[in-house]
Amino acid sequence: MLEFVIHSLPVAGGTVAITPMPGRTRHYYTDWLRLLDWQLDLVLTMTSQAELERKGAGTLGRDLANEGIDWLHLPVPDFGVPLDIDWPQVRDKSFGVLRRHGRVLVHCFGGCGRSGMMVLRLMIAAGEDPDAALLRLRAVRPCAVETDEQMRWACQG
Repeated sequence: MLEFVIHSLPVAGGTVAITPMPGRTRHYYTDWLRLLDWQLDLVLTMTSQAELERKGAGTLGRDLANEGIDWLHLPVPDFGVPLDIDWPQVRDKSFGVLRRHGRVLVHCFGGCGRSGMMVLRLMIAAGEDPDAALLRLRAVRPCAVETDEQMRWACQG
């Protein structure tokens, strides 16, 4: 069985991480404990509620709230891009955490396309060059950002 790996990198004074969905390859509770050990401050969930439910992670939002961890649920179809998220809210909430040296974890189902797109956009919004940011992100998560459309969305900064 695959281990739940948290791939992290420094961004804007804090740490951003990219992971698969908790419970994707192992029991949700096992991955949940790994998340808590990482001492995160904010989770950006890029999957649908149905995807969470299918793998036993349907209580993720409530579980995070019970631990005092902020959560933004930003469902995007697999291989898709956000169509109606409040980007300024996501950016400001994320940078509020990062600037106080906090930790933001971004996940989708596989921890590649949707989450990679969001992490890349945060890196670019923090002032990083898009090409350099993508190389740095793919150094820790080679599958990050899967489609040209995701790359275009991320580069809006």
